[in-house]
Amino acid sequence: TSSKRPRAYGLHHSTAPPVPVLQLVVFEYENFRGKKVELSGECKDVLEKTQRVGSVIVESGPWVGFERPSFAGELFVLEKGEYPRWSTWTNCQSSYSLSSFRPLKVDSADHKLHLFENAGFEGRKMEIVDDDVPSLWAHGFQDRVASAKAVNGTWVGYMYPGYRGRQYVFEQGDFKHWNDWGATAPQIQSVRRVRDMQWHKRGCYIAPAPAPAPAPGPAPAPAPGPTPPNPNPIPNPKSQTQPEA
Repeated sequence: TSSKRPRAYGLHHSTAPPVPVLQLVVFEYENFRGKKVELSGECKDVLEKTQRVGSVIVESGPWVGFERPSFAGELFVLEKGEYPRWSTWTNCQSSYSLSSFRPLKVDSADHKLHLFENAGFEGRKMEIVDDDVPSLWAHGFQDRVASAKAVNGTWVGYMYPGYRGRQYVFEQGDFKHWNDWGATAPQIQSVRRVRDMQWHKRGCYIAPAPAPAPAPGPAPAPAPGPTPPNPNPIPNPKSQTQPEA
């Protein structure tokens, strides 16, 4: 008689979701041509493997790319999608290169960000919850942001309205001074959430379209005459972002 214990199945099954495999593919030339380099983790200097970065495909992410090696210089958030040329990952005219990459940390599906007028979390405060804000001014907050707290989620801030200009990443944590997020001046005018595994067409952030109008009920038999116009689309819901004194 065998002394081996019978094998048990399913008793130690883990309920944790599988960890996604991060992958980013760099191409030497625009439109995904030339030498290809695949990354599944941080890379301090991709130029050791290829002469240049002309285009990028993020198969899973998100990632952040940097202008210079060792995660230095201007940075660019790269969410899942295709980036066939430099203009799809930046609208700045000052930087044309990517030299290093690392995955972005996304700690939860929830997003909450506190912005402060002065360093050390002083002055006027603005709380943003599960929202993207294309203009701080439109919500009654100035463009001066000197400190911030990323309470939940990962965020990207921009120097100018409409998600334009130099980018700054806010992973979960406290930023007591604008130098902590790599800025040389306390200026941010728009912020948005970085959403894990979200598709952004052609690598650019696409503002959500208004919700469609509800479908009409059954119509009576058609009668002669012009067709009535379609109802107006439902406007976007009011932002949850509110400035605080």
